[in-house]
Amino acid sequence: MSSDAPVAVSNFIRSIIDADLASGKHRSIVTRFPPEPNGYLHIGHAKSICLNFGLAQDYHGKCNLRFDDTNPEKESEEYAQSIQEDVQWLGFQWDGEVRWASDYFEQLYQFAVELINKGLAYVDDLTPEQMREHRGTLTLPGKNSPYRDRSVTENLDLFTRMRHGEFADGSRVLRAKIDMASPNINLRDPAIYRIRRAHHIRTGDKWCIYPMYDYTHCISDALEGITHSICTLEFEDHRRLYESVLDNNTIPCNPRHYQFSRLELHYTITSKRKLLQLVNEKHVSGWDDPRMPTISGMRRRGYTPEGIREFAKRIGVSKSDNTVDMAVLEAAIRDDLETRALRVMAIIKPLKVTITNFDGAQSREAGFHPNHPEFGSRVVPFGRELFIEADDFAEVPPAGWQRLTLGGEVRLRYSYVMRCEEAVKDATGKIIELRCSIDHKTLGKNPEGRKVKGVIHFLSCEHALPAEIRLYDRLFTVPEPDSDREVDFCTYLNPASLTVVQGWVESCVKDAQPETRYQFERLGYFCTDRRDHQPGKKLVFNRTVTLKDSWAKEQG
Repeated sequence: MSSDAPVAVSNFIRSIIDADLASGKHRSIVTRFPPEPNGYLHIGHAKSICLNFGLAQDYHGKCNLRFDDTNPEKESEEYAQSIQEDVQWLGFQWDGEVRWASDYFEQLYQFAVELINKGLAYVDDLTPEQMREHRGTLTLPGKNSPYRDRSVTENLDLFTRMRHGEFADGSRVLRAKIDMASPNINLRDPAIYRIRRAHHIRTGDKWCIYPMYDYTHCISDALEGITHSICTLEFEDHRRLYESVLDNNTIPCNPRHYQFSRLELHYTITSKRKLLQLVNEKHVSGWDDPRMPTISGMRRRGYTPEGIREFAKRIGVSKSDNTVDMAVLEAAIRDDLETRALRVMAIIKPLKVTITNFDGAQSREAGFHPNHPEFGSRVVPFGRELFIEADDFAEVPPAGWQRLTLGGEVRLRYSYVMRCEEAVKDATGKIIELRCSIDHKTLGKNPEGRKVKGVIHFLSCEHALPAEIRLYDRLFTVPEPDSDREVDFCTYLNPASLTVVQGWVESCVKDAQPETRYQFERLGYFCTDRRDHQPGKKLVFNRTVTLKDSWAKEQG
């Protein structure tokens, strides 16, 4: 997919909504974002957030945030809080209070009782292994459980006793009675309640039975009056189960469900289980490690909410494959930062330069952005001793070299033309210093009688501030690290995904607050770390994204 993909202005879901509103089926829309509080949200969730909340915004409707908290053993308040922060950071706000599936536990229980009374649910004593054997395959129908024909009275008694904790965990389940021969395996008498003694983050130990996701999900949507229930394509075959549950209960609302393709992003993974593995095995520093595809990780790296929303627009919404190269995301972030990030100079691989003809040379004022004078300016100091990037000097330059070499000249950004006269080496032959001279007549002016093509950046050693600079790269070395089930995806971790260097930055960034974004000229876009950066004390910058390969040189 090209990084120049057009912005999506419409999609099949918007067409459905347009038709529903035009026909009077709905007067307004209500969507929802229903995450499980069992991990941090990732870029795939960001796509869903932008879709559901974006539709509600654009159509002046409502979007609920509802936690699917039906699996207490894997859920935590930390995850729930992080999800709320991520949604708000992306620029969205849910309607009313945060909702929880656990808000409806009593109603869900009563709806299950209603199904039992109608002969449409039964308590099953089969073990999980026996249930799998009875379930059949894609080509063979399932077999009825020997407990399928229990009477309504017996099922009501057993289900009540399940609630009261009379049976061991896993010993019984409540199943919907649908069709064990259905070609849709999801309709082969799915479990809708299981026994599990686990402390719940909201209900504590009140319940020892918990409803299953498919059963809970559709009823919660109905109770909230959701008009357009949107999820990813892996749930498409579950739709008939949702309809069966709702059609057979006295719920006035029966939301339609619509599926779109989930996002698969190259050079990363979006499985919560595998992301948790990366955290637990210390391959990353945590859920918000800037190499992680989590929203909190992308935020810490310096991605902008505007850039992520733009990325969601560019990739669009459809039912077709949505595998996207990382370059598309990086391009959206880069395009957004281009307009908003202040431009300053920094040195990542310092090489010392001594100006041999320094005589109190002048400093020069420079703007923070060439297209935004309102961003202000700062003074770029000059001194006898400078830092330049080591990569900007070549003793034996390759063809087409326009940077510094012995006997050659370059323009120092916002400053003088400089000529290299000598390279000083240590005992191993490594170049440790350059001795150069400046043309005093070239401050803000072109030299007379000659043309200088190259422009490099620099810092005055006297004025530069030390900074920890973290250079982040892609977390994996291959586009699809988890595509081969026979190979551990961690095999493809990129050993160079993080390089930490001690560099130097302009003094004007001394008091920058955490999450302040800059373009380090000629180097990339960087952001002060939201955890470790301490204004005026410890400067820590994360590389958000590199510049384009062919960066536009600006005149000094």
